[in-house]
Amino acid sequence: MNEKKTFHVNGYLGLVVLLGLLVGGGYLFYLGVETQTAWQMITAVILGVIALLFLSSLTIVSPNQSKAILFFGQYLGTIRSNGLFITTPLTQKVNVSLKVRNFNSSLLKVNDSDGNPVEISAVVVYKVRDTAKALFDVDYYQEFIEIQSETAIRHIASQYPYDTFKDDDITLRGNTSEVSAELATELQERLSVAGVEVIETRLNHLAYATEIASAMLQRQQAKAILSARQTIVEGAVSMTQMALEQIEEGQGMTFSDDRKIQLINNLLVSIITDKGTQPVINTGDATRPSNS
Repeated sequence: MNEKKTFHVNGYLGLVVLLGLLVGGGYLFYLGVETQTAWQMITAVILGVIALLFLSSLTIVSPNQSKAILFFGQYLGTIRSNGLFITTPLTQKVNVSLKVRNFNSSLLKVNDSDGNPVEISAVVVYKVRDTAKALFDVDYYQEFIEIQSETAIRHIASQYPYDTFKDDDITLRGNTSEVSAELATELQERLSVAGVEVIETRLNHLAYATEIASAMLQRQQAKAILSARQTIVEGAVSMTQMALEQIEEGQGMTFSDDRKIQLINNLLVSIITDKGTQPVINTGDATRPSNS
């Protein structure tokens, strides 16, 4: 099914014409009764029936609303314009909202790519683009949107880990924009059959499941400490190497292997330690005065 336009005319103009038909039919019927002319009375009755049928087809379409027109089960088309209209008589008019809507998914428990249970939910912003698909290709398109949205959220959440400490990894916690964009793309593919356009999706809740929250918090803290220590050690080694090169090349000094080891040890300890270091000044060996 694809949406199409259907017959409809301006309701105010049509109302004037139909009232004119009623008045003219009534006058013609009066003349037929006075002159005992059968064809005048039959014509008047036909005009009156036609006018009443089209008057019954008057319909009002509000802003951001549409009316799907059904004629004895057959889809004739959709009226998207706003205002008062006259359309095909003896038809069923189904109202379809074209407004932007929000759907807030329920809190879902899903296993991420590492197998850790996480709690996740998302907000889906959408609107109906094709009224025929929304009404006739799926059963209750709003429920269809809710079920497909939760299915897509589960699928996307299982593709990525909740969190890692590698910069090139996409995670649920660290890359919410990328994950939301991928969720919107997948959801659009699922909902295109219902004639729905996905405007935006956003994760509005993301956390480890309650039963593992404390354990995963300790794991996160441990990983954070290890990552920070690794960065500190790499920086300390680089600074120590640069310091030795500047001393030897800039000052023209050379160190023995033992002195290099001692200097490297002192520099690494002073840089890596998380507590303040106490300077120790080496003043050399003291010599006693000789007794004569």
